[in-house]
Amino acid sequence: MSEAAPLHVVATAGHVDHGKSSIIAALTGIDPDRWAEEKRRGLTIDIGFAWTALPSGREVGFVDVPGHERFVRNMLAGVGPVKLVLLVVAADEGWKPQTEEHLAIVDVLGAEGGVVALSKRDLVGDDAAAEREADVRQRLAGTALAAAPIVETSVVAEGGLDALREALDDLVGTAPTPPDHGRPRIHVDRSFSIRGAGTVVTGTLTGGRLGVGDEVRLYPGGATARVRSLQTHRRAIEEARPVSRVAANLAATSREEAERGDVLGLPGQWRPTTELEVRLRTVRSLGHPLTTRGAFKLYVGAAERDATVRLYNAEKVPPGAEALARLRLARPVVAEVGDRFVLREAGRRETVGGGVILDPHPPRRPGPDPAGRLGRREGAEGPRVAEILVAERGAVRAADLPALTGAIPDVLAGAERVGAWWVARETLAALATAASTVLDRFHASSPLLPGLEAAEVRRALLEARPDLSSALEQGLAAEVLERVEAEGAIAREGTILRIASHTISLGADEEAAGRLVGAVTAGEPAPPTVRELAADGFALELIDAACAVGRLVRVSPDLVFTPGFMERAEGVARAAAAEPDGLTVSGYRQLLGTTRKFALPLLEHLDANGVTRRDGDVRRLG
Repeated sequence: MSEAAPLHVVATAGHVDHGKSSIIAALTGIDPDRWAEEKRRGLTIDIGFAWTALPSGREVGFVDVPGHERFVRNMLAGVGPVKLVLLVVAADEGWKPQTEEHLAIVDVLGAEGGVVALSKRDLVGDDAAAEREADVRQRLAGTALAAAPIVETSVVAEGGLDALREALDDLVGTAPTPPDHGRPRIHVDRSFSIRGAGTVVTGTLTGGRLGVGDEVRLYPGGATARVRSLQTHRRAIEEARPVSRVAANLAATSREEAERGDVLGLPGQWRPTTELEVRLRTVRSLGHPLTTRGAFKLYVGAAERDATVRLYNAEKVPPGAEALARLRLARPVVAEVGDRFVLREAGRRETVGGGVILDPHPPRRPGPDPAGRLGRREGAEGPRVAEILVAERGAVRAADLPALTGAIPDVLAGAERVGAWWVARETLAALATAASTVLDRFHASSPLLPGLEAAEVRRALLEARPDLSSALEQGLAAEVLERVEAEGAIAREGTILRIASHTISLGADEEAAGRLVGAVTAGEPAPPTVRELAADGFALELIDAACAVGRLVRVSPDLVFTPGFMERAEGVARAAAAEPDGLTVSGYRQLLGTTRKFALPLLEHLDANGVTRRDGDVRRLG
């Protein structure tokens, strides 16, 4: 088989001692029972693996899982990521409790197809076998395996195995091509060390390709490593494709850093979570309604976690019914929208339900309409999930999208790229409106001032959208203001922001401004200081406005002069600075007929504007 050919994995299911492992061994020539205790006790305790070529030449892998009720957690670790099922029912014993529970599990896990093997056919007659088959067909009704073919088999008599191979070949041949989203995950169900080689993890690969030499990370713990080598079905390969059974030899990783339930993926592509919002469906065999009381176990991928359940808009869920719920986990898992899960009640040791994950990173509060919000996520993938997430949150840092959604979009419907953020258009418009509104109000109340400090405008954005407080404080506010400024709606002068069209107009304050200019003119060349003018009743805002419209010139924070005087002062300075000896402060003071208190700030102002330049103790032309 070419390494590039799609692979499929089939998981077994069925009651203990109904012959699952024997059928796999007969089909593949590989005994999936790995442990001595399994051999001694004659039952599968942990997950086993085997593989074979089907009549068409397609190669298929089998995950053989335990059937005993005490080992359901091991069964779930093996079947979790797998979508094709071989359900085994013994012809002599028929449908049993674990048969029903395993069927419920593969059903809520969203099995995409299956085959039923009616095993141990040699132990019953034709009439009994026909009755068993009819009973099985009836029990499959309404489940994911309702249309599955039923094949009579006998390992002892070597009967029906060819027909079973053909049925499995048809199953694999018609199964959907495993998706490759460029986001690989190995759901680790086993880890061990090999002397001289290091740590090996095994599991089912989904979601994307993984190659030798790739840098990887073990989630949720965070250990990083490099893939030293890969194997599928004991063959060394350079690249593994979904869905396949993979053994990955990791460099620079200890066995203790990898455990069952971990996910091996690419760095930065996943973010562990301890809360999930889900659509939960209870199993049909449940003997009581599901409530939030009790101790629950969540199974997703190969992971098992203690969980609590919060139901939305319901107090209990009858058998076979659905509800939206939030699951809180004792330890983090790695999950994405569309992942399937199983929920068991630990006290009663029974499977109570399962379903699909709709939001692996839910908001802290469900909001007024969780059904509407979560309904938009059903069936969504990649970029669509990113669009939904940005619409829900209003803004998401672009660097966070790969880990939250698996998408690295160039374009998102309904959103704009604003610096380092994706921002919903409605949110961007609301923030731009909030900035304009606070500036409009400021200009209306303080028409003599040029604008508002940028920090005050950012504070207004926080008040307008407190739900975005974290993002706004982490730089989104500055990015939005830069965007609005670039679009020409607002203008910036240093740290001051204003509406772009705003200009200072003295308006009703023209008369007061005239008196102010008169007071400064009367005092020149030694006019009143700003503090003295304020003490005489001239508002600081009026002084600033008079400077802004050119009625006065601010030379220093505490000194203003009229434009006419400044023209004279500049002319005197130019003439004197052009002389060979230059211009001193003392000489300038005498030329203007003022004091050093005014002469020095005037010269420093002229220096700053390039009229003069300081050369030791003298000024020369700039």
